[in-house]
Amino acid sequence: MQDEVRDKSVALVIRVGKDGGRLTAELLKWAIRQYQKQSQEQKHGKQSIKSLVKQGAGVQNIEITDQNIKSFERCARKYGIDFALKKDPAQGKYLVFFKARDADALNAAFAEYTAKTLNRQRKPSLKKQLSHFKEIVKNLVSDKAKNRDKGGYER
Repeated sequence: MQDEVRDKSVALVIRVGKDGGRLTAELLKWAIRQYQKQSQEQKHGKQSIKSLVKQGAGVQNIEITDQNIKSFERCARKYGIDFALKKDPAQGKYLVFFKARDADALNAAFAEYTAKTLNRQRKPSLKKQLSHFKEIVKNLVSDKAKNRDKGGYER
């Protein structure tokens, strides 16, 4: 029983000046909020390489040559991957650093990312289709002849 109580207890040290020697309820609430904020400060998602290494897990990297990094970031956020991007200006490639324990999630995110990019390349854009159909409509010769049966113009 004593071990359970000791594991769940938290020791707070509040330093106050000579004038503020009183422990009020507001001061105690503030100290608890600061403690909770500090304990939940671990970042998730896109971050710097330094903060990724600080988290203690082994870091691996993968090289990406594609320029559509934003779509990769969306997929990585969806799968909850902690990653860091670094651009190699000499080669124009990106290095994606991630935690070793996120390898399976990263593979799933890459699979979705590549499927999206391949699907985007296969499907023609809507603007191109619209301009194509505009050209077709322009080239149609409209022959206006009165149709007496229907009472309007016939094309």
